[in-house]
Amino acid sequence: MPTSVLPQPRHELDNLMEEAGDVVFRLNQLGQLLFASHRATARIGSPAPLAGTALVKLLADGDQPLLPPVLAAALASRAPQLLEARIKTPDLEIWHELRISCYANADGAPELLVIGRDMTVQHATEERLRHMATHDALTELPNRLLLSDRMRMVIANSRRSGQGFAVASIGLDGFKKVNDGLGHPIGDALLRMAAQRLRKTLRDSDTLARVGGDEFVAILPGTATEAQIKLVTGRLIATLQSPFEIGSHTIYVGASVGVSVYPQHGEDDIRLLALADAAMSRAKETGKARAVVYSEDLAGPPQHDISLEAAMFQAVREGEFLLYYQPIVDAHTREIQGFETLMRWKHPTLGMVPPARFIPIAETNGLINLLGAWALKAACVQLKQFEEVAKRSLYISVNISPRQFRNDKFLDVLDDAIAFSGLLGEQLVLEITEGTLMIDPVHAESILSKMAERKARIAIDDFGTGYSSLAYLKRFPISVLKIDRTFIRDLPGSQKDGAICNAVLDLAKHLDLSVVAEGVETEEQLHYLEQRGCQYIQGYLTGKPMAANVALAALKESIHAKVVPAELRQVHP
Repeated sequence: MPTSVLPQPRHELDNLMEEAGDVVFRLNQLGQLLFASHRATARIGSPAPLAGTALVKLLADGDQPLLPPVLAAALASRAPQLLEARIKTPDLEIWHELRISCYANADGAPELLVIGRDMTVQHATEERLRHMATHDALTELPNRLLLSDRMRMVIANSRRSGQGFAVASIGLDGFKKVNDGLGHPIGDALLRMAAQRLRKTLRDSDTLARVGGDEFVAILPGTATEAQIKLVTGRLIATLQSPFEIGSHTIYVGASVGVSVYPQHGEDDIRLLALADAAMSRAKETGKARAVVYSEDLAGPPQHDISLEAAMFQAVREGEFLLYYQPIVDAHTREIQGFETLMRWKHPTLGMVPPARFIPIAETNGLINLLGAWALKAACVQLKQFEEVAKRSLYISVNISPRQFRNDKFLDVLDDAIAFSGLLGEQLVLEITEGTLMIDPVHAESILSKMAERKARIAIDDFGTGYSSLAYLKRFPISVLKIDRTFIRDLPGSQKDGAICNAVLDLAKHLDLSVVAEGVETEEQLHYLEQRGCQYIQGYLTGKPMAANVALAALKESIHAKVVPAELRQVHP
């Protein structure tokens, strides 16, 4: 089979291009083929000669409009242009990165050289990560963030049609006993089987998501009347009452269901989900295996949360909030590279209040801006003390909440912390979740760029558990990805978690990003991650969160040992 599409002898450039591993085209100014390499013609598989064919016709229909402007830009600027597009083959469409350059031929006329690199592996990786970001790893159902996206779509459709819908929060009854008594593998199998039963009970137009633990949420478009709700919730409860056969075990669980209805109970996804969850809690409290529709007598936050909020303001005045530090170590040498800062609240009567209780309240009432500014400055000052002991450069990692990130004074706070502590900007890592960045990507890009101008490094916290666009990941000035502990917990035994970690590590390698694996608790997990190129680890294996004085003492020990000492690993918060 001839390697040139023209009858005349091949161009010297064509001879050279035949040796390339990529697909290669040479075009005239009109974008028509003068030459296609053997690899290109074999991939396209066209029985007809390609001479004179417009390159645009070889692309997937959806990508064809993208090519002409890029060709024009290459001709006008004489600078190489890049385009990702799908080239049609007999069986499928294959993603390629097209590098388009303009040059002068022997007659001095401009021609275009197009070199296409196969992007199949990269796009497969991106697709896996995209799925990982929007779906629960255990059940393959949509996760909470994809659920919110679907909910907003249903709300928009309902506003146009005037038709209501229901949100059902479904909690398994007795799951904890199964999980604790028979072990996590049986518990996980039960959750997968429950998800399958619930999915089969619902319509294709409904959305079923797993939002954590043993809780599921269903969006039920067009289901709004009392009779419709009773029928659907009855089916959901009934499908989980039949026994589950798992290995040698016959397991009985039930389900409690709480329901909120649009627009009667709320007109936004957050309120509807919260009210459905409150109704589900009432169903569990009043007998289980039943459905409760939200009503006004369930309104209002629990009294202890109101009291806790009042106590928080007092705690700020009394200095009850503390900072703990968890080491981040080199996966190969075990040497401490830095610390993540974690906020704690030591209440005079309640003791240590879990962050999961007070951080959401602080985020809601605005205290998080005050606490966050204090934490950032205090952490930077503390790092200087750590460095005085270590006699070398370290870094400090600080979590930035969504409300902090959106505050127009945040950059001033950042400048103040850096100036006050005398820290170099690159010694400060600011951890931000994917969800925070995707609330307003345009604003996020602007703020991140200004943070990067101050040399601060940006880390994506809990990577893979939120919903982000990989295109934005490429655009944002990101330095670090932190693999969430949920993907580390079952390593090295879990094939799925291993695939996810490998995909993140591969992505980070191609984007020149550092990776920190969170929640590392065993030597087997550490060895698995180290073998696959993970640079840094964080977790109970190498150090629990600890007060500053304890971290300083343990850091002194590590100077001589060159590894994390036992004292550091055994400290409890």
